[in-house]
Formats: sequence, C-alpha cells, structure tokens
Amino acid sequence: MRGGNGTAVTEFVLLGFSGYRSLRGPLFWGVLLVYLVTLLGNSLIILLTLADAALHSPMYFFLRHFSGLEMLYTTTVVPRMLTDLLSSCPTIPPASCFTQLSFFSLFGIAECGLLTAMAYDRYAAICRPLHYSTLMSPGACVCLLGASYLMGIITSTTYCILICTLPFHGANTIHHFLCDILPVLSLASASTFWGEVANLAVTIAFILTPFSLIIVSYACILVTILGVATSQGRRKVFSTCSSHLLVVTLFFGTGIVAYMRLGTGSSQARDQILALFYAVVTPMFNPFVYTLRNEEVTGAMRRLVKKYLWRP
Repeated sequence: MRGGNGTAVTEFVLLGFSGYRSLRGPLFWGVLLVYLVTLLGNSLIILLTLADAALHSPMYFFLRHFSGLEMLYTTTVVPRMLTDLLSSCPTIPPASCFTQLSFFSLFGIAECGLLTAMAYDRYAAICRPLHYSTLMSPGACVCLLGASYLMGIITSTTYCILICTLPFHGANTIHHFLCDILPVLSLASASTFWGEVANLAVTIAFILTPFSLIIVSYACILVTILGVATSQGRRKVFSTCSSHLLVVTLFFGTGIVAYMRLGTGSSQARDQILALFYAVVTPMFNPFVYTLRNEEVTGAMRRLVKKYLWRP
C-alpha cells in the first residue's frame, strides 16, 4: 500500500516534453502540421467513400468509420498537447484528465474492433465469396460496427470506475503528455494492483485477441489465394489487403508494446515516444496508405477530381 496521507490532488501536472525546452517549438509546429494533415486526409477518405458509388461496399463502410475514429482519437490528445507545449507549467484538473483518458481509450479500442471487422470482411470476400452477401449484409456490418464501439465503451467505463475509486494525494506530476491509464495509476495513493490487472485484461481481450483474429484471417486468405488465384488475381488481392495489413501493423504493434505489461514502471521516454507515434503520427498514415496503395480509392479520387474540379 502507498501512503494515503497528504493533500488531495486538485490538478495534475502534465510534464510531457517540458524537459526538452529547445525542442518544444519545433515539436509544436511538427505536431500541428501532422494533426492538420490527419484531419484533411481522413476527411477526404470519408468524402470519397460517401460520394463514389464504387466505394459503397462493406470494406469502405468500415474504412469511413475508421477514418472518423482516427480524427476523434487524435483530437482527444493533440489540441491539449499543443496548448501544453506553449505553457511553462502545463496543468490539468482531475476531471479533465479522467475525461481525456475515457475518450482516448474508447476511440482507441473501437479502432481495434473496426480493424478486426475489416479483416473479417476481406476473409469473407476471398475465402467465402458465395456467402459474402449474407456474411457481410448491411445488418451484419452495423452489428460489427456496434460491437467495436461496445468494446470501447466497456474499456472506457472500466478505466473510469478504476480511476474514480482511487485516492490521489500528494504526488501530482504525470510524466507524460496525455492522461493515459498507466501514468495516472502510478500516482494513486493506494494499491493499484487490481487496476494493473484490469489494464492487462483489457489489453489481452481488446487488443491482443483482435490482433490474433486478424492474423488468423490473413493466414486463411493467404492459403486461399495461393491455392486457387491467378497471378493477376493475387496482385489485386495483395494490393487491397496490404493497405489494411500495414495499418494493422502500425496500430497494433505500438499498442501491444505500450500496454502489454503488468506494472507501471518502465522507461518514461520510451512510453512518450510510443504514445506520440500511435496517438499522433499513425492516424496521419491511414489516408496515405489507403489512397496510394489502393487502386479503387485512387480511381475514386480521379473521378471526383474530374467531376468537380477539372472540366475540359
């Protein structure tokens, strides 16, 4: 048990990158640029999948919602981070901190569910083509989308209950630029064992398990296309699936490394770099991956440009 005596915390100090004063200016402009590109790129994905009839399929239904989540996910972090980079002593009230933690976990875990749904869609299209219209009916897509949000709500509610029932006295410095579960738990004045166990359980259930299902789906896809597809068909499948696999690798890889551990002790610098990558940088990659490596999306973009912007 940690000492519970002392004054109750009325605000947290988000230490973040305060120790790197010479980097705060470049970091501010770099993060701002990445954030603006993220908003613009993901908005373009949403626009394309709504405007082009060729992209009115289950895969792009999920991609549209994934792009929306990417914007919400990074928005829970970046505006506050930019403000703190301009402050000499960035502070945040506990209520605001816990709110950021709740929405950050909700949107992040919902993305895990959507990436799994997208992998299942590819599995159904390639391995079960005769049953695809049934497996991926509009109702099934809505159910998969709802399940993704439910995963996020369960995680967010679990974290909120855990944090709100812990006492915080004395120490109030969070060695991070955002209110994430492990940095906040480390400041609690009581034992955080069950909080750490719950975090590990959430990681296994909603990060590691979806990642495993995605790997199994793509293993089945690989076996199928190597067994029956022509070389031209293989290239088309690989073009479509490689975009999703790249996003999965970036998102899940950093998430598993960051959260798959029991205990709050770890390298603070490493945790911040990982968080900067999966919360700020990775959402920017999504539009580039799906536009530059996907022929259907690039084709939709050309049609949209010809229709609205270029008229000979």
